[in-house]
Amino acid sequence: MSAHPAIHHPHSEGEYEDLLSLWSDLESALSVLLARPLQVQDFPGKVRQFDTWLQDLVAHDIDAALYLMFQHASTSTVGYSASHALVCGTLCHIMALELRLPQRERDSLVRAALTMNIGMTALQDELAEQRERPTAAQQEAIKSHPEESMLLLERLFISDALWLDVVGQHHASITERVPLAGQDPEDRLTRILGTIDRYAAMISPRKSRAGRSATDSVRAIVGQEVDQRDEVSYTLVRSIGLCPPGTFVKLENGDTAIVLRRSEKANHPLVASLLDRSGSHHVQPTLYQTASGKPRIQSALARSAVSLELNHRTMVRLGLYAAQHSAGLRGLVTGPGAL
Repeated sequence: MSAHPAIHHPHSEGEYEDLLSLWSDLESALSVLLARPLQVQDFPGKVRQFDTWLQDLVAHDIDAALYLMFQHASTSTVGYSASHALVCGTLCHIMALELRLPQRERDSLVRAALTMNIGMTALQDELAEQRERPTAAQQEAIKSHPEESMLLLERLFISDALWLDVVGQHHASITERVPLAGQDPEDRLTRILGTIDRYAAMISPRKSRAGRSATDSVRAIVGQEVDQRDEVSYTLVRSIGLCPPGTFVKLENGDTAIVLRRSEKANHPLVASLLDRSGSHHVQPTLYQTASGKPRIQSALARSAVSLELNHRTMVRLGLYAAQHSAGLRGLVTGPGAL
């Protein structure tokens, strides 16, 4: 995993503690935007504003942002469309940084991720609550929604051709045999968004099925081994890990733990053990640096496999505190978050 440079902001501790609230506020505001886009004044400006908001949250502390994003995505089916859009937008932003996309391409990619399903927002929320297979009419709406979304964005005065093209073809199958750098921008961005879209859909629960673990979601897309020639999936795993912050894991000692932060050693994150092998709660979470040896991560767990309520503020602060006092994690702290 590549090291992430420190980005310093003059945030106070109180603002840091409100990160969870800010994330929820962004999701709520995005939900309103996607549900009633024709009633929004200056829709293009609003999307740019939400994009800036997203960038600020990630820049404050990328691991905390990932933790909160994965927890949100895996615990609720309420407002699935907005939740899915926010996960996709966030991961596309992180991927754009990793791939060093030009600013114009980065902006088009993230804004396409936030709005790609705007032509079927109500249906997407309905499908997440539905236990039965989609009806013929629903299947037809799913099939046509990329074009419907593109046409609606044009009505909303989106004039960025690359943004519109990517939304219009975001379910297209783009060859992975050509290096990303050798593809046209619309195909390059469609390829990135397509992978992120499938990954985000798999980790999120619906009434018809529980969400998969993050690791199973990656492997469902790329197979058991992530091939470096599959640039998008390889970059996704390299940047957030097979077990990203906010996901649950089973340790080799039988404990159930939650991943708090990535480390400089790919796929060896900092974890907090919450339950022992019998399922009993630890009085205090036990922190383990899996990069330094035992206990190793035995497997990833889907959120549905863990019946546990968490204080997210405590978990985020615990992870940050550990990172600030560990040489192996200190370089990955992207916000001040002084404790």
